Amino acid sequence: MIIFSLITLTLYTLLIGSLYWGFTKVKTFKPQTRSNETSFSIVIPFRNEAKHLPELLHSISELDYSTNHFEILLINDGSEDISESIVNHFKQTHRELQITLLQNKRHSTSPKKDAISLAISHAQFNWILTTDADCVLPKTWLNTFNTFIQGHPDCQLIVAPVTYFTTSKFLNMFQWFDVMSLQGATIGGFGIHQPFLCNGANLGYKKQAFYDVNGFAENDAIASGDDIFLLEKISSTYPESIQYLKSTDAVIFTHAQPTLKDLISQRKRWASKTKAYTNKFSQITGLLVLSMNALLICLFIFMSFGDFSPTWFTGLCAVKFAVDFMLIYKSAVFFNQDKGLKWYIIIAILYPIFCSYVAVASLFTSYAWKDRTFTQ
Repeated sequence: MIIFSLITLTLYTLLIGSLYWGFTKVKTFKPQTRSNETSFSIVIPFRNEAKHLPELLHSISELDYSTNHFEILLINDGSEDISESIVNHFKQTHRELQITLLQNKRHSTSPKKDAISLAISHAQFNWILTTDADCVLPKTWLNTFNTFIQGHPDCQLIVAPVTYFTTSKFLNMFQWFDVMSLQGATIGGFGIHQPFLCNGANLGYKKQAFYDVNGFAENDAIASGDDIFLLEKISSTYPESIQYLKSTDAVIFTHAQPTLKDLISQRKRWASKTKAYTNKFSQITGLLVLSMNALLICLFIFMSFGDFSPTWFTGLCAVKFAVDFMLIYKSAVFFNQDKGLKWYIIIAILYPIFCSYVAVASLFTSYAWKDRTFTQ
C-alpha cells in the first residue's frame, strides 16, 4: 500500500508541478490603447436569472467600447420569473446598445448548447464572446479582447479568466479555492501546450471556427460542456490557434452557489461531461486528481483501523497539500484575491471528501439545474 501511495503521489506531484511551471510560462497581457477594430457578438443564455440580470446588464452598459462594435444576444431559455421583463426594460432604456432577445428553440438534451447555437446563427459579427447571466463584466473586457486579437490575428479561440465574488461565508470560500485550482490548472495547461480546461463564462471564438468544427454536434446529448467540448474540437482543428488571455483587465466575476445542495448539483453537472472528453491529457489529469483524493480517504480509513501508519499518512497529506497550495497561491496572486488563503488548511482537508463524493454521486444519481432534472 505504501509503494502504491508513493507512486500515486509522485505522479500527482509531477502533474501539479508541471501545471505550476506552465502557469509561469504564460505571459501576463497588458492591453494597449487602440482604436476599436474588432466587432463582437456577446452571447448570454439565461433561465430564471431575475436576481442577477440587473447586475450583468448594468456592467454591459458600462463597457468602455464603441457601441457600434458589439451586440448583445440574450437567449431566454424558458424562464418562469421576470427575467424577460428585466431584459425588455433594459432594451428600452438603453437604445444606444444593439440588443437582441431570442427565445430558445430546443433541439437536443442540452438547453444551453441549443441557446448558444441559436444565438450564433443570428450573430452579425465574426467574433463570438460567451458569458453567463450571473456574471459581472469589467469595463475593459472588450478592449482587452480587442487588443489581444490584434496581436494574435490567427487566433481562433481565446480562453479568459473567471473568478468568484468572495464573502466571509465558508461555503463561498470553499468554492473560491476550487475555482482558483481550476483556473491555475487552466493557465498551466496552456503554458505546457496542453490546453484542456476553459470556462464558458469568459470564452471567445470565431463564428467560422464554430461552424468549421460543426458546433456542438456529437456532444449535444450531454447537458453540460458547451465550453470544454468546443475547446477540444477547435484545438484539434486549429492546434496552433488557441490562446489564453492572462490579463486582470479581462477577469469576469461570477457568484458562488448559495447552498451545498446547489453546489453538489453544479459539480455533478460538470462531472457528467468528463466521460465524453477526447483530450488524453484531460482524461489522465482527471483520473490522477480523483485517484489522489480518493486515496487519502481510503488511507484515512485504513489508518483508523490501525492498518496504515499515521506518520506515512501525515507525510502524504503534507506533500499533497503543499503542492496544491503552490498552484492555488499562483492563481490567487494573479486574481488579487490572496487574502482568502488563510482558509487553506481547513478546505484542503475537506476537499478530498467532497471530490470523491461528487465523482461517485455523478455516476449513479441525476441532478437538478435551473429547475430542471437531468440524468447522467
